Amino acid sequence: MYSFKNDYSEGTHPRILQALVETNLEQLEGYGLDRYSLEAAELIKKKIERSDVDIHLLTGGTQTNLTALSAFLRPHEAAIAASVGHINTHETGAIEATGHKIVTVDVADGKLNPSHLRDVLDAHTDEHMVKPKLVYISNSTEIGTIYKKNELEQLRAFCDENNLLLFMDGARLGSALCSKENDVQISDLPWLVDAFYIGGTKNGALLGEALVICHDSLKDDFRFYMKQRGAILAKGRLVGIQFLELFRDDLFFELASHANKMADKLKEELAGAHISFLTDSPSNQIFPILPNAVISELQNKYDFHIWEKVDAENSAIRLVTSWATKEEAVAAFIEDIK
Repeated sequence: MYSFKNDYSEGTHPRILQALVETNLEQLEGYGLDRYSLEAAELIKKKIERSDVDIHLLTGGTQTNLTALSAFLRPHEAAIAASVGHINTHETGAIEATGHKIVTVDVADGKLNPSHLRDVLDAHTDEHMVKPKLVYISNSTEIGTIYKKNELEQLRAFCDENNLLLFMDGARLGSALCSKENDVQISDLPWLVDAFYIGGTKNGALLGEALVICHDSLKDDFRFYMKQRGAILAKGRLVGIQFLELFRDDLFFELASHANKMADKLKEELAGAHISFLTDSPSNQIFPILPNAVISELQNKYDFHIWEKVDAENSAIRLVTSWATKEEAVAAFIEDIK
């Protein structure tokens, strides 16, 4: 059984594992104040070309989202998100559990645009409703689409005009930035969003996300919020060492590029076999539409997620490739489809 179910089925890149072994018996400062974590933060600042940001290392995406949003929002303020957004669909009400409502918008491509935001603001006019304050986007999105630079610039301008914060979930940021269709550089992000995170868990790390806070008003006391939410890891070195390896050179981007390459190969071969797709995804998630009988046969050899029913005879499945996806597994899957 080979898994195309997610991009974190494997453990971690061997280089990261080796670094963890080699540093295992070193006695280091705790709570993310060790020299490896601090050096990793400096490397990330150099990569994004901004020295004035704050960087915090957390263990997982849901933890990062709930810690950040609960810190950034006042009790009566809400987040705006696409209805398919991760905070709305796959985080067990984590944001709502912190006391903040998520105002959702139905979108066709997983992406928000200024017209969506205008509709939300027009519907929330006074103190008898929550106050929309933060715009939550993910790149890539839950359905594999990515934001182009002009789309982010339009969101940035609208948020500035309407006193909204713009937050980017970067659980699969590596895949988005390495997509053939992408025109956004990682150094653009501090100017386009108020905060974002760089996902390690889904891009070759054992665990970990690097939250980058760009807007000065969001920086104060953030470690207090982290501690209160259980987000400061005593052995913070475990995350710091991994991000140091990922950004010491271009390993982070190499791993994401491999995942995309495997997804592109799947997509091209499936399209060549006259198979249609639920979405036009240029990242490491693709959503082919297959007859239910074919899906049942494939499940004997492969693990994947059945995304949604298309009609009585067909369903869309989600195939996710990773930094470690084997080319021979992709070839075998394609052969079995044919």
